[in-house]
Amino acid sequence: MKRVLLFLATNIAVLVVLSIVLSLIGFEGILDEQGVDLNLGQLLVFAAIFGFGGSFISLAISKWSAKRMTGAKVITQPSSPVESWLLETVRRQAREAGIGMPEVAIFDAQQPNAFATGARRDSSLVAVSTGLLRNMRKEEVEAVLAHEISHVANGDMVTLTLIQGVVNTFVIFFSRVIGHLVDRLVFRTERGHGPGFWIVTIVAQIFLGILASIIVMWFSRQREFRADAGGARLAGRERMISALERLKQGHNATLPDQLAAYGISGHRASGFKRLFMTHPPLDERIAALRRMAG
Repeated sequence: MKRVLLFLATNIAVLVVLSIVLSLIGFEGILDEQGVDLNLGQLLVFAAIFGFGGSFISLAISKWSAKRMTGAKVITQPSSPVESWLLETVRRQAREAGIGMPEVAIFDAQQPNAFATGARRDSSLVAVSTGLLRNMRKEEVEAVLAHEISHVANGDMVTLTLIQGVVNTFVIFFSRVIGHLVDRLVFRTERGHGPGFWIVTIVAQIFLGILASIIVMWFSRQREFRADAGGARLAGRERMISALERLKQGHNATLPDQLAAYGISGHRASGFKRLFMTHPPLDERIAALRRMAG
């Protein structure tokens, strides 16, 4: 659960900071109709603007933040045969998938992993770990790259952003409704909003944001199955299965928590924690690939 909460921290932090800034400058006064009741129509518009705003800010800085958090170095001029092969493989797969050439980067990590991110299909970033290059065969690395290219071709980053924007909207909306009701019924504020409103709103916003992440995590797991299928089409089903089998044999692959959903694999979980998994279990992904038509 900690990993998921940290993964959502950037998005929730943006929402909380926006809320605090807007309250300080008095902008949220438009939500208090004649100092007595919330104008739900205006509140919904406000929530949509800032709900999607926070999500799109996260998307817009995704490549920059991914490079900063992982220390990924973009290959601008290949300095080894491995880097030349990486660039050529990604270029070929991107062409086959119908997307623009992504930036290709390598980040220093002992565990095998990779991720893709970016605001647009034609301006993305694909990065692999040094551990992946050391511990996987070339055909398995090719399958991992195909998986990440499929994420980009499927528009997963944008779709995830839109879903996050929708849940953000409802989190902002209902957190303020809850704050308003508590302020009126518990703190007995008759006009305007007292400190209770802001405290309860922020607490409710964080709590509802965590609950709403269940929806986002469900989509994240579904897109992994689609990316596996896309990787199988680009690199071959057996290579994709072999790559996932190799990940099973290795250590738990880790990325910075904010990037957990963008990696090739995630941590195991069971019971209630399964709802907050960014990735399905590797056994389920392998079984889904085996069920694909040859």
